[in-house]
Amino acid sequence: MNNKRLLIFSTAALPALFLLIRVTASAQEAGAAAPLFDAHTIVDVSIQAPLKTLARKRPDEEYLDGTFSYSESDGSERSFDLKLRTRGRYRRQRSTCPFPPVRLNFPKKAVEGSLLDGQDKLKLVTHCHTRRDSYEQLVLREYLAYRILQTLTDKSFGARLLRITWVDTEGDEPFVRYGFVIEDDDDIGPRIGLQKLKSNGLSYSEVDPGQTNLINVFQFLIGNTDYSLVRGPAGDDCCHNSVPFKAAGPVFPIPYDFDFSGLVDAPYAEPNPQFRIRSVTTRVYRGRCFNNERLADTLALFEDKKAEIYGLVADLSGLDARNRKAVTDYLDDFYEIAADPKKIEKEMTRECT
Repeated sequence: MNNKRLLIFSTAALPALFLLIRVTASAQEAGAAAPLFDAHTIVDVSIQAPLKTLARKRPDEEYLDGTFSYSESDGSERSFDLKLRTRGRYRRQRSTCPFPPVRLNFPKKAVEGSLLDGQDKLKLVTHCHTRRDSYEQLVLREYLAYRILQTLTDKSFGARLLRITWVDTEGDEPFVRYGFVIEDDDDIGPRIGLQKLKSNGLSYSEVDPGQTNLINVFQFLIGNTDYSLVRGPAGDDCCHNSVPFKAAGPVFPIPYDFDFSGLVDAPYAEPNPQFRIRSVTTRVYRGRCFNNERLADTLALFEDKKAEIYGLVADLSGLDARNRKAVTDYLDDFYEIAADPKKIEKEMTRECT
């Protein structure tokens, strides 16, 4: 009888046991970022591809052939075959960006032992307009948003800034622009000891309250309303501009895609119609009212990281004086609110949902 009970218990416990094993294995690897995202120095690279075809046809399934090369720290050049296509939705539209965002696809075995070790498919954020230098500044401002979140928590997407020489194999002159690659979804889980969760939608009771507060305050800092931690667009998986991760406990949403934020202030960015604002630079706090009691601790973290965040802006190579001042002024406005209890109440706790 006891043996039967033991057998029944063991069989019933198998799914939880397998989950524990996977989580434990992931936790053992936690903190180990891939070489590409283990540093923040700018990488000079060259991408050779049929750029006219890429911009004209904007393939979102079929890949085009290209070459990716860069120089190692010892000066030796590494070169790999590359496949690339366009990606995204809004920025992939020709009316928005003459030069679309790109997905890079590397041969995984070929890049072993290089800076790209472990990489397969990578999202590349590009300059949108080749003939307008101001759009390159937007790339740097969005890159700063990723780096600010990394400063606040390791539960964030890695980002690596590239200085790219684009070589059109169809004849146009080469040009150089900044871009950055974003850590793949599948690499975050092992790094932080969590697993990506596929879901049609979540309730806030499932989401870690500390992470909820941190993300909502971060989005308020950068002036972004184009996201949801619990819902996706109609017909899509959860969540809008956020990827949920979990282990045996609560869900940890990790946001991405910040080009509609006030910190970036892209010319094509439109205010979220859900809110009565005329500009994306107008901040709207989307925190949850039941989390207001945690807000003081969350803001204390932002205060603790203040010098480091401002240091990111001051030290970012390529950001021109005008944009550096604009970003600094925008951060100043946030920290002015965060330092004043009356403004916190007016702009944040009273505006919770």
